[in-house]
Amino acid sequence: MLSSCCETKARGCTFALMNDNFSPRTYPDFAGTVGRTFAGSKGSWADRKTPRGGAPNIVVMLADDLGFSDLGCYGSEISTPNLDALAARGMRMTNFHAAPMCSPTRASLLTGLSPHRAGFGSVAHFDPGFPGYAMELPPQVDTLAEQLRDRGYATLMVGKWHLCKDSDASAAGPQHSWPIQRGFDRFYGFLDAFTNLHQPHRLTQDNSTVEVDEYPEDYYLTDDLTTRSISMIRERKSSNPEQPFFLYFAHGAVHAPLHAKAEDIERYKDRYTEGWDSLREERFARQKALGIVPADTKLPARNSEPNHDVEAWDSLDEMQRELFAKHMAVYAGMVDNIDQNVGRLIAALEQLDELDNTIFIFTSDNGASREGEEVGTTSYYVHLMQGNDVEADHARLDLIGGPQTTPHYPRGWAMASNTPFRLYKINTHQGGHSVPFIVSWPDGLPSDGSMRDQWGHVSDLLPTLIDVVDGVAPTTQADGSALDGKSLLEVMRDPSAVSLHTEQAVEVNGHRGFYRDGWEAVTLHQSLTPFADESWELYDLTVDRTETNNLADVDPDRLAELKSAWEEAAWEQQIYPLDEGTSLKYLIRPERSSVYSLPVTIAAGTPTLERWRSVQLIWFRSCAIEIAVSLNSTDRGHLVAHGDQGGGYAIYVLDSHIWFCHNDGRG
Repeated sequence: MLSSCCETKARGCTFALMNDNFSPRTYPDFAGTVGRTFAGSKGSWADRKTPRGGAPNIVVMLADDLGFSDLGCYGSEISTPNLDALAARGMRMTNFHAAPMCSPTRASLLTGLSPHRAGFGSVAHFDPGFPGYAMELPPQVDTLAEQLRDRGYATLMVGKWHLCKDSDASAAGPQHSWPIQRGFDRFYGFLDAFTNLHQPHRLTQDNSTVEVDEYPEDYYLTDDLTTRSISMIRERKSSNPEQPFFLYFAHGAVHAPLHAKAEDIERYKDRYTEGWDSLREERFARQKALGIVPADTKLPARNSEPNHDVEAWDSLDEMQRELFAKHMAVYAGMVDNIDQNVGRLIAALEQLDELDNTIFIFTSDNGASREGEEVGTTSYYVHLMQGNDVEADHARLDLIGGPQTTPHYPRGWAMASNTPFRLYKINTHQGGHSVPFIVSWPDGLPSDGSMRDQWGHVSDLLPTLIDVVDGVAPTTQADGSALDGKSLLEVMRDPSAVSLHTEQAVEVNGHRGFYRDGWEAVTLHQSLTPFADESWELYDLTVDRTETNNLADVDPDRLAELKSAWEEAAWEQQIYPLDEGTSLKYLIRPERSSVYSLPVTIAAGTPTLERWRSVQLIWFRSCAIEIAVSLNSTDRGHLVAHGDQGGGYAIYVLDSHIWFCHNDGRG
């Protein structure tokens, strides 16, 4: 109790405690002491974790569907001077592997776990109710962003997330597997698999939808993502110059729809008239000259497996060649633009004097994609369901790459992009998961432009980067479970170091594979055929990286050993059940999903529904749209609109009439 024993003095009052012999106390879990006043108390502050002195900034840049040979420093004719320069002042890995599909790679990168253990045995487009296909990041493990934030890093992300269920990507969430909830301080990008690069159908900033009335005429997503990332970095460094940052930059490019800026397409308009066979030979020759592959490497024959085959370019007619060459010119323009924006980001880091102490990693989420199948498409969404029409596409030749089409190139170009390897994204053969990997850190790693041929995997990134920050590589996740990834830091520092990642199981869409100590057993699953009927192939990758000599009949004991190892790993890593090709996995949904097909009421002024949510209301069903509106003769504008140039519908008012418009995706 305070006594107001004021003495009237010129300098005011003095206060004293009545009980001078009071003993300070404390509170549970509080290390200080507490008296009745601040003067008689001693404070205590919780430690705020900070990285080790000199901890580097971290940039992990992930391209989407970029093939092994698509960069200049990996043998490409595409102009990538900034990435080539990054490799020249750092190093390239020539034996680095992603998962053969996008969501699995992203989950593995952020958790250090094999994809199925991270809940992503496939892309996040279904929820069949099994641990390996949970389609959300496990709550009991810490992401790379969460671990770095706990160590004092600012954690920033731009681009493609694709690590939450389709049904959770709407404004209503739930948001527990969104970027902000999984460790990122800031996020700007899109939550689902792909978007229109000229006019994105839906962008998210942090946890909120970005409301856009109209995109600028010259808008391009890759440019926007780069601008946002630079702004985030500058903002953080202005406020706290000593705090290192982690930037996860996940490109939408070069995933379909293949969209590029007109000036970038123009640069390659006549480059691909000689076709994919010629291009593949050119790239392979450059790879041998660069040392990307040994001089005695064999280039496999053109892909000829049923449903994966590629026609000889010379067998195509004139219309096909003209159309297909345009598709590849657009793709090249997309790659070129990624490189331009890498240059912008590097220039910003140089301006901030942060480049030398930034570990900058560039890689891809899988091999190049064959989703365009034999003839490609200008209508990606329609093509996935119904196939395509070459004559109709050729009639839209001048529109390819612009906002009015949603193109994808034919799989012959994917074969060339994956040079020198066989097959494509989704396959467990080398073309599905062999990806370029560049790392540069002038202050901490050799800057001699050297190469490493040791085996590495995307799950190695988390332990590698924590090793960089802590000085010791982690071996377990937050829940005590073992990490699958191993630190590559010693391999990066020492070209003679041995990779610690000696074996890896892989499975996507029924395709299976197992790697151990330079040997690989692999299958090519034919949809709707029994798994027991499949023939396993066996390759000694130490002398046959391109899988040209199947040793299954020569070394049956080794094949049996690797098959048994795959089976054991499949149960340990929750890979089962396998996808037999019936599409059943897309149809199995929890009962709660039925709510998404119930009628909805959209209040005036509300942003449009997210794509997956709006599709549930109309997909393979009759539907009624009821609108209550009061109009006068001068009113005009949209009442409801869902979709984009790739397909959708709108109801709008024009000339005193209400109109219904349906875009079937064919323009």
